[in-house]
Formats: sequence, structure tokens, C-alpha cells
Amino acid sequence: MSVLTLICCRMFEDEVVYLLEEDPRITDIIVIENGESEGIRQKLEASGVQHHLNRLEALNDDLDKDGFNVVVQILEFALHAIPAKLKDEVYANINKFTPYSDGILLFYGLCGNILRNVEKDFEDHPCKVAILKEPNGEIIDDCIGAVLGGRDAYLKTLKSFNGEGTFFLTPMWAANWRDMLVSSGFGSDRDDIETSRFVFETVGYKHVARVETGLNYEKEFYTQVEDFAEIFNFDIMNISASLDTLKACYYNVRDAVLEG
Repeated sequence: MSVLTLICCRMFEDEVVYLLEEDPRITDIIVIENGESEGIRQKLEASGVQHHLNRLEALNDDLDKDGFNVVVQILEFALHAIPAKLKDEVYANINKFTPYSDGILLFYGLCGNILRNVEKDFEDHPCKVAILKEPNGEIIDDCIGAVLGGRDAYLKTLKSFNGEGTFFLTPMWAANWRDMLVSSGFGSDRDDIETSRFVFETVGYKHVARVETGLNYEKEFYTQVEDFAEIFNFDIMNISASLDTLKACYYNVRDAVLEG
């Protein structure tokens, strides 16, 4: 039996569904039931991906003893608002899932450098702990950089806007932008549009980049970006993305787990 645990920011929900859908070696997918699990459960179900929900306390009795299990724990958006809380929650989850896991992959980036030492902090841990990295071995910056192909590609894309402020929306960002603006300090609550508008104008944002990941789990992506652009008077730019970096991270950790 092999067990890979994915501890994920909910912003990576779509990408995780895609990886699970595409991996033929998985024999069982267990989504830990909590207040953040409904979205990924619905997408797995809509995609015909076999899975089931369970509580952490009952996990040991639910694993496929002869196969490759992937356990998915989704954490809330709001943790980003308090970096120290985000770090504490991620570290606590690593410790909670270690007794059940042969490897743990964090679907997080640096998140303001708060997770920059996570692999070092757990290098003597009973199971391997990994975080998303670029091909050069550096930890990715955030969920946008992850799908743009890394820091260099991210910077190249930013430079293409000739210094004009551009806000990036992936499908999950577009579906949850009100909550994410609050978590990112752009407003006091999800209906505080005026503060968000003031911050955008002060910083000099003029465009919204629609990040085309090629994933269609969020059906209203185009409409949501258009609504966002209209509210903040932004031009819409289309940006191509790539999942190669995420795929490489996932398969590297998966293969290490399977090889034991």
C-alpha cells in the first residue's frame, strides 16, 4: 500500500482535479470532508472520477491496502490573510497526516516567503514532505506563477504589459475574487467594492489577465472575468498558461512514493 497526501490551497482545486483525473496509477482517492471540500468533490463527480469522502479519524480503515491511495486535504482561502496562521495550519496538517502517508505534497507557493523553509523544517520527518517547485528547484511564488510556468515566465508576462498594472485571474480566482480580494487586503469584506477600486486605481492597475489554463471545471470563467473587468473598468488580456510545472512536481513526488 502507498499513500500520497495532497495538502492544498483551494485555489489549486482545478489543477488537483486535473492531475487526479489524468493519473492512471491511482486506485483510490479520498477527499477529507471539511468546510472546503465541496467544490473539489463536485468537480471530481462531474468529471466521472471515482472518489469518496471520509474523516481523518477514519482514514486508516478506508485505505486500499493493496493499491495507491491519494488523500486530498483542502484548506481555506482565508488563511492567506494572516501569514503566520497559514504557516501554522500547513505545518499542523503535515503532522496530522504523517501517520497515514508515505509522502506529502503541498499545493502552495512561497506565499509571502512564509513557507520557504518547509522542506528543511521537515527534512528529518518520517515521510517525505515536498512543496511545488520550478524546474530549477526554487519554490514557486504563488498559484499564478505555478500555471504561468515559473518566475521567469511570470516576469516575462508582466513585462509584456509595458509597466501597466495587470491583475491575473485563473478560473478559481475568477470564481472567488470577492473573497480573495479580502484575503489579499484589497477590501474589508466581499462587498467592499469601493475600497478595492481605490486600491486598484492607486496602484495603477489597468488590465485584467484572463489566464487560460485549458481547464473547464469552472463553467462561468469567461463571464466572471468580464464582470470583474466591467466592475473595475479594466481591459481584458488573454494569457496562455501551462500545467507542465505542476505535472512535473506531482509526478516526481508520486513516483518517489510508489518506488518506496
